[in-house]
Amino acid sequence: MASNNALWAGVFVKRWLACLALLVGHTIAQAQPSVVRLMVGFPAGGGTDAIARVLAEQLGPALAATVIVENKAGAGGQIAAQALKTAPKDGSVLFLSHDHTISILPLVLKNPGFNPQQDFIPVAGFASFANGLAVSPGTPTTSYAQYLEWTRSQGNAKLSVGIPAPASVPEFLVKVLATQAKLDLQPVPYRGSAPMLVDMLGNQIPAGVASVPDFIEFIKAGKVRMLAVMGTKRQALLPDVPTLAELGLTGFDDLPYYGIFAPAGTARGIIERYETALENVLKKSQVLERLQGLGLTVEFMPSASLAARERAYSQNWARLIQNSGFVPQ
Repeated sequence: MASNNALWAGVFVKRWLACLALLVGHTIAQAQPSVVRLMVGFPAGGGTDAIARVLAEQLGPALAATVIVENKAGAGGQIAAQALKTAPKDGSVLFLSHDHTISILPLVLKNPGFNPQQDFIPVAGFASFANGLAVSPGTPTTSYAQYLEWTRSQGNAKLSVGIPAPASVPEFLVKVLATQAKLDLQPVPYRGSAPMLVDMLGNQIPAGVASVPDFIEFIKAGKVRMLAVMGTKRQALLPDVPTLAELGLTGFDDLPYYGIFAPAGTARGIIERYETALENVLKKSQVLERLQGLGLTVEFMPSASLAARERAYSQNWARLIQNSGFVPQ
């Protein structure tokens, strides 16, 4: 009899612990913060900042929270990424980033201060985009071929090409362009696309390479001209601009991505709630139109899909960077 009582007591305790675990998990999943900081690793005024503000405006009501865009600019998003690594794991801090910080920096820096696979959890992806070569208003060219011809005729003073960050996809693109054209093009790194565009608009630099979202408003206003874009398909907003593939440049077919990330250790329930909220926000026609208007190809990627996309993208660029002869700094 005593042994039976002990057996039933053991069963009761196990069931009670299981119920407690479920209750705790449910409580953690439901304990959502009232204020969410959505970090961006680049200055206000750039393409990534504009995208973050479109999503923050809609994610707030979807999450019943206030979503604040926080610009932690510097080092190509490295400062924001390091901040995410040590951020609270309660869903109060998220990081909206594109490929450069998540996939490229760990390949070009010996010690970036973070490991995306270990320190972050992908929440969801929401878009892909293309980088492209654009020229300043004072650069008298309207095609890639004209730009190369004009550059050769100008001498060293016109060989500078702005890029939003050092050791970035735009920098490697400039190097490939230089090799193919047999020109000593010099990538000039900035702290984000916004200050680069200031110099381009002031004709302090004749050309720049950055994302279509960074350039699009100035292209629409006729202040800069896009000459070529990455990918195998022309951009919907720029149907007259040829792709690099059309111009004979290979290796730039895999388009960069945008996603939202949380600190490792964030409860799965929180990740799933944010993942669902973003999916629902992207279904809204006004959000879709605004993001497409910024030059994005909108495509929702759940957490697992974003993780797989990041791994594949990193593997592809690891090969390209190694073949370029670049030595991690």
